[in-house]
Amino acid sequence: MDRRARYWILSCALLIVTANITHAQLTRHIVWLKNKGSNTFSLSNPTAYLSARALQRRTTQQLALDSTDLPVTPAYLVAIGSISGVTILNVSKWLNAVCIQTSGISPLTAVQQLPFVQATAGLAARTLIGPVTDKFTESQRITPLPEYEAKQVKLDGDFYNYGGSAGAEIKLHKGEFLHNIGLSGKGLQIAVLDGGFFNYNSLRAFDSVNRNGQIISTWDFVSRNATVNDDHPHGMQCLSTMAAHIPGQFVGKAPQASFHLFRTEDVNSEYPIEEFNWVCGAERADSAGADLISSSLGYYDFDDPSFNYTYGQLNGNTSIAVRGADQAAKKGLLVFNSAGNEGNSAWRNIVTPADGDSVLAIGAVNTMGNVGSFSSYGPAPSGRIKPDLASVGVSAVVQGSNNNIGTANGTSFACPNMAGLSACLWQGFPEFNNMKIAEALKRSGSRFTNPDDRVGFGIPDLRKAFGWLLTEYATMNAQATNCSINITWKSKDVQSMRYELQRKLPGEPSYTTLQQIAPAAGLTLRNSNYQYTDRILINPTGAISYRVIQWIDTAAATKESILLESISLLLSDPCVTSLETSIQVFPNPASSNARLVVNYAGTTPLLWVAISDMTGRILSRYQVPLRTTVSSSDLPLQSYSKGTYLITVWEEDKKIGSVKLVKD
Repeated sequence: MDRRARYWILSCALLIVTANITHAQLTRHIVWLKNKGSNTFSLSNPTAYLSARALQRRTTQQLALDSTDLPVTPAYLVAIGSISGVTILNVSKWLNAVCIQTSGISPLTAVQQLPFVQATAGLAARTLIGPVTDKFTESQRITPLPEYEAKQVKLDGDFYNYGGSAGAEIKLHKGEFLHNIGLSGKGLQIAVLDGGFFNYNSLRAFDSVNRNGQIISTWDFVSRNATVNDDHPHGMQCLSTMAAHIPGQFVGKAPQASFHLFRTEDVNSEYPIEEFNWVCGAERADSAGADLISSSLGYYDFDDPSFNYTYGQLNGNTSIAVRGADQAAKKGLLVFNSAGNEGNSAWRNIVTPADGDSVLAIGAVNTMGNVGSFSSYGPAPSGRIKPDLASVGVSAVVQGSNNNIGTANGTSFACPNMAGLSACLWQGFPEFNNMKIAEALKRSGSRFTNPDDRVGFGIPDLRKAFGWLLTEYATMNAQATNCSINITWKSKDVQSMRYELQRKLPGEPSYTTLQQIAPAAGLTLRNSNYQYTDRILINPTGAISYRVIQWIDTAAATKESILLESISLLLSDPCVTSLETSIQVFPNPASSNARLVVNYAGTTPLLWVAISDMTGRILSRYQVPLRTTVSSSDLPLQSYSKGTYLITVWEEDKKIGSVKLVKD
């Protein structure tokens, strides 16, 4: 264990111990261990404690295994568990710590005297019995949606029939763009950490995920069993924002993702033990091979005020939960946490683990983009931007526990809304790591250039995030051979997209489209490679530039293109030594404008150009100057109907040649 880790453990233990001096009723404790010595597990055999998916994530993101991956030394657990009056509750390998319950002072003293124990500190009092205050009361106030929602008609071009209110949430982020190109979270695993998932296995929003086996694991860290459907409904509601599939009324953000459901929160009380459970849940998510964590939990005050955090302690390094959250990010998971609902309270600030510098803290807005007054304020101490992003948490559509569909308020719902959409985005770019996806979300935010303390970098535009990742993924190369230049590029596409290869010759003020390319048939995003050979008809003196424009959205109402890549090169030797007569048109097919290039060693200063239809009827005739052996001119095509035309070039009465042009 390095010095910094030991210092943090002792400091954290001191904080808790100091808080506990007057607390004789604490029965649950954290036991910090000195090391992982004499461990039967090893880094050379990680399959003993990490799933194949967890190892693949590390390989893909080039993450090395380290001592935090090793389980706690089994012999240490045996020794602790053998002490009379001690029950082991949960174990954290990342913290190298054990949470125990004791029956009195003597068992705790026996634990403290073990040679491998670094320190102990109280975490919680004995479980309360009797009526309690529900910490999620506010988010439980559901307003039923009117029945007309179920009669909404799917919009043209949308893959899913979202329903009116659920569709407005999706469209705030242009999330339908991802769904329409086959990105709905399939193949991604999301771990949901919460206080319970009441009746998730029978409520109608989850018919599809239950039928398709998309709930792949469950665990209750409070009761220490695999049953989570008999606990609080808060986690079920959060899950519904991602997993719901009720066409025409409520379709979630990642309806084809798979989910791990972990109960880490005891809604009957608020003690630091729940932070320890949170870390254990994040560890389980990592080991099982999850890709994302969605946590609608947060901490700053407790039932015993002496445990409370100060604002300065929410610095991304102090709390147990944030240590675990940042460790999850180091293992390659994309971690989302609700910013908190304290905007109208005396506290006002974000909660932990939303303060983590590698955690995406999500604030709440409505479908118009207006901030919810309850959404917690940033920044984090030292001015670090928090929240990071915002999504719909004001009148968010959720599944109710009585099987109705309604709306509720809370950053609790903004968080999974953002996590679900991000899973869809990441599905399209499995080559990139978690931090690259996080960067894309921030760059696409409505306030990226001017972040604030309410929504951070703003409301992400998922189509824009997709476009930025596409430019990061794409490559382009060009190689000259004699008078030909071979251009290749790679990108990702579906059949509805389109490419334009453009060229700018020396002395030309702007680019000219050489060719438009339509991807192969297919409705799901895939990797594609392209090539084009350009024959140079002039003797250039300077750089020749090429670029690829990709139209990622070709619908008339929502057209969107990006500059995919560009490249320039110089020809080391004169390309043209002798030229044969040729006529070329770029692009071909063309929509509005095309460029005619004539290679001809004539003697007259002017050439005639005729445009005729395929019956031979001349539609237009004009002259172009022949200044060198190569002449070029623009062909304005706006007034022509779609079809095939013949472009013919003459020198006085001598026909030089002709070429067919397709107007699309």
